[in-house]
Amino acid sequence: MHVNDKSFRRVFSHLPTGVTVVTANGAAGPVGMAANSVVSVSLDPPLVLFCPAKSSSTWPQIRSAGAFCINVLAVHHEEVTRRFAARGAARFDGVAYDTHPAGPRLTDAVAWVACELHDEHDAGDHTIVVARVIDIEARRPVVEPLVFCRGAYGSFRQLGAG
Repeated sequence: MHVNDKSFRRVFSHLPTGVTVVTANGAAGPVGMAANSVVSVSLDPPLVLFCPAKSSSTWPQIRSAGAFCINVLAVHHEEVTRRFAARGAARFDGVAYDTHPAGPRLTDAVAWVACELHDEHDAGDHTIVVARVIDIEARRPVVEPLVFCRGAYGSFRQLGAG
């Protein structure tokens, strides 16, 4: 069977993913990018990974900072994630955030994972970024996360939840 771009995307579109914005304190101010390929890797030491495209103009700025914050987005963040995914957008305009040594923390995100760059690996048209978690927090009260599945944004609610 032949695997092409179209079939690969079609099949993997059935795998729901969380939606995040990776932020850092860049040399000229805050920088950030959308990322949905975030995965926990290890508990000891605490490691996560995400995979920016090699064509990303934002990842080199985040890499230079050496630390970054993964903001897990809430169900009401669809417009925010579209802005952070767009090239040339004023990504932080109108977005509330507080400062953190690793990078801006979006004020009403579901959770925040502050990281330091640990390693990078070549992976086709993307880079696998492995990061050590240095600080972590989830929002209280809990809010519904934003999910991406079959080319659309939605939310996740546990079965039996009101």
